[in-house]
Amino acid sequence: MFRAALVALSICLAVPAWAERLDSRGGPIQADLVADGFFAPWSLGFLPDGGVLVTERGGTLWHLRADGSRDEVAGLPGDLVEIGQGGLLDVLIPRDFATTLEVLFSHAARQPGGAGTAISAGTLSADGTRLQDVRRLFEMAPGSSGGRHFGGRLVEGPDGRIFLSIGDRGDRPSAQDVGRHNGSIIRINRDGSVPADNPLVGRDGARPEIWTWGHRNPQGMALDGRGRLWTNAHGARGGDEVNLIRKGRNYGWPVISYGRHYSGAKIGEGTAKPGMEQPEFYWDPSIAPSGMVIYSGKLWPDWKGDFLVGSLKFDMISRLSGSPLREIERIEGNATLRVRDLREAPDGSIWMISEANGAIYRLTPAR
Repeated sequence: MFRAALVALSICLAVPAWAERLDSRGGPIQADLVADGFFAPWSLGFLPDGGVLVTERGGTLWHLRADGSRDEVAGLPGDLVEIGQGGLLDVLIPRDFATTLEVLFSHAARQPGGAGTAISAGTLSADGTRLQDVRRLFEMAPGSSGGRHFGGRLVEGPDGRIFLSIGDRGDRPSAQDVGRHNGSIIRINRDGSVPADNPLVGRDGARPEIWTWGHRNPQGMALDGRGRLWTNAHGARGGDEVNLIRKGRNYGWPVISYGRHYSGAKIGEGTAKPGMEQPEFYWDPSIAPSGMVIYSGKLWPDWKGDFLVGSLKFDMISRLSGSPLREIERIEGNATLRVRDLREAPDGSIWMISEANGAIYRLTPAR
């Protein structure tokens, strides 16, 4: 069924309504339009029947079917709120979806005095038009006001535990306070409970869901081929980072940074401090990184293990490679306007959300 669905999807895309060739060092890339007409699309996830779930930040979840038709999915939480950079954010289709039909999604949830990043889950109905048995798995505490830095990226770990990135919510010092979830990567079980091996379990005053802290606004997160977790995060004026996430580590914000405040003032104490992690790569000036893929090499063998990072600011995809990481190239065109998300499909193609175009594109090697 899965193989047949992929064939159906390929047929649907064989004569695209719109296509563009993008230049890259790996050869020309074909960018085929999959679907458009979205308003502030944020994320997508692949269903095993060839369909795709697509989120819009304003609070709409779409089921885009393999034949190109789409349905709005009802049943999202009543306390989901669009505020500033927050709203309906990431969608995660777990590896066991074919048997559980469970979908996880991150969103801003209404809280006293503001809103906070949350994870909810629900069961997708047989006809794909409704989430049922929707329940809250996690909600950041103690709460935050303002509309900035929600983070919101979800990843299913190799062991099935769930990671969520949370920004500092514009409250810089809170990223160093493990009594709050601001500026952290959290890790929970699928039922919302706390894994016993989380690093702060049993520590007085600490939030036990926290896996790492000291992050500004992580908006890209992915596993590499070895199952290691990586993030990218927004700096201020300069200092956007790519980090290898290690259990129980402090990533420094706002004590250390390779950027400066928007005013030009120095951030914290400099670029390094004992006990705080260094980025594996950073951009200066900032590119406003978003969704990220660590590529398998299926269609572009030379890109195996490379990082493909969307840029909201410079309308391109940054390709990083090597050890240490370095930027190899920037891939850009009309399709790459304000890249919000990147995903690798089961066939090795790269699917990209252009927020500015309100569209989804499928990237493959051009022939």
